[in-house]
Amino acid sequence: MPPTASLTIGVLSGDPDLPYAYNVDGRFGPADIEAVRRAVDAVNTLDGYHVRLFNDHARLIERLRDQPPDLALNFCDTGYRNLQHNEPNIPALLELLEIPYSGATPGSMAVSRDKAIVRLLAMQHGIPVPNETFVDLTADPLVLPELYPAIIKPNEGYGSVGVTPDSVVYDAVEAQACLRRLAAASATPHPWALIQDFLTGPEYTLGLVGNPESGFTVLPVLEIDFRRLDPSLPPILPYESKADPDSPYWQDLRFLRAELEPTTEAAMIEHATWIFERLGLRDYARIDFRAGADGVPRLLDANASPTWTHDGKMAIMAGWAGHDYAGLLRLILEAARTRYGL
Repeated sequence: MPPTASLTIGVLSGDPDLPYAYNVDGRFGPADIEAVRRAVDAVNTLDGYHVRLFNDHARLIERLRDQPPDLALNFCDTGYRNLQHNEPNIPALLELLEIPYSGATPGSMAVSRDKAIVRLLAMQHGIPVPNETFVDLTADPLVLPELYPAIIKPNEGYGSVGVTPDSVVYDAVEAQACLRRLAAASATPHPWALIQDFLTGPEYTLGLVGNPESGFTVLPVLEIDFRRLDPSLPPILPYESKADPDSPYWQDLRFLRAELEPTTEAAMIEHATWIFERLGLRDYARIDFRAGADGVPRLLDANASPTWTHDGKMAIMAGWAGHDYAGLLRLILEAARTRYGL
């Protein structure tokens, strides 16, 4: 329903004046700045809302305390001070200041990042998942795959950090090299990795907007189109596909509206909504699946704070459902407003 009184929406984003290690050039670039501008402009077109931007992290706490918005649209997926491990600290700050906000809580962000825990929850509920081995990267000798090809990835991660074309391994030598690379790159004292069967079927993602109590808008399922990718490269979504414009993964991948059997799509929606509720996600999320040779989609990831930009997967899927970018942001805002009773 449309808002009955004007609300001040505080759009929280990364800080353009601070380094941003996730990007290949180490900075918050022009594309990031443009994405924030587009989000602010889109919300400003919506009746009943006006926007205040919070992107100066040196003054973020002071400004939120002194000029609290009626509702914070938490798009600060860079983390506080553009440090990715500080992403859960933004909703934690908003809770301390008693400011209503959109999206995941600190706890649901943390749990969703632990891929092994998400997989165990799904498996206990009967949701198909890849075969997987949980690996202690400090062990000697290292545990290696039993079957090849396999894919090796960090257990805790975001934005495909640590996933490269070399993460798909075809023998023990490649597997050991990948595991050692992950161990050397880890910033945690006790790093873990996952070894999974490399699924050879299509990869899908499903977007949800809403909440279990008020119902969901289920966006059309998206399929990753790998057909233009060089056959010598494994068909995956590595870090380069999300952060390096010069990579063939950035340039050659396309997104298609998935064509699924009704029973397959219904099962995927059921599994995604259960994961959303069980992880305590809020307002919007994106759930990733990949099919095996048998055609059954298996759960890969639960994205508690998926990319919100005008050209991201959520916006693409919303467009297929008839919602422009401003319409997608309206759905997210209304989900949060309904949850808080605003």
